[in-house]
Amino acid sequence: MREGTDEVVGLVVDRPCHGATLAAATDIRPDPVDDGALTRKRPSVVDMRIALANDHAGTSLKLETADWLRGEGHEVVDFGTHDEQAADLPDFVYPAALAVATGEVDRGIFVDGVGYGSAMIANKLPGVFAAVAQDPFCATLARSHSDTNALCIGAKIIGSALALDVVRAWMTTDWLGATDQKYARRVAKVVEIDQRHIPRVS
Repeated sequence: MREGTDEVVGLVVDRPCHGATLAAATDIRPDPVDDGALTRKRPSVVDMRIALANDHAGTSLKLETADWLRGEGHEVVDFGTHDEQAADLPDFVYPAALAVATGEVDRGIFVDGVGYGSAMIANKLPGVFAAVAQDPFCATLARSHSDTNALCIGAKIIGSALALDVVRAWMTTDWLGATDQKYARRVAKVVEIDQRHIPRVS
């Protein structure tokens, strides 16, 4: 999204994305009183706003993911690409990850050939904590232990049935740090590194 406008190149939204009142992903910080516990506004596991992005290798799986998300009551913001013509991944994952960083969306799901390219891009943004998961077990831990807000999957690595199981596990798993101090402490240390070295975005 260009600053001061509602224009997003190649963006498909279920409803207009201006005027969003969601908690910013950068509103994550250790509580100085509670020895590293996190204070963070978290959306409900239902009715979330999810940014999707992909390159040509991930188009088909992205569309299946979008259908599943809508069926579960979530809103999808699709940053493209929208076909299987060769495309450069940063052109799509970067603006989607920026939407996570600025709080325009609650989470992001990014699909490319193997997942790692999307994770490299997304993790350059402040307040974005992206993980690659190619099975439900890793997806569950990425949420329950690490409180990730972006999921990256590889369409060349896993088929759609397994990929949708990964998405389902990641979308429906709560972070254990809300009730378990050790996970709050560990994630707080990662958040501190992020805040110390990555400039915030407006």
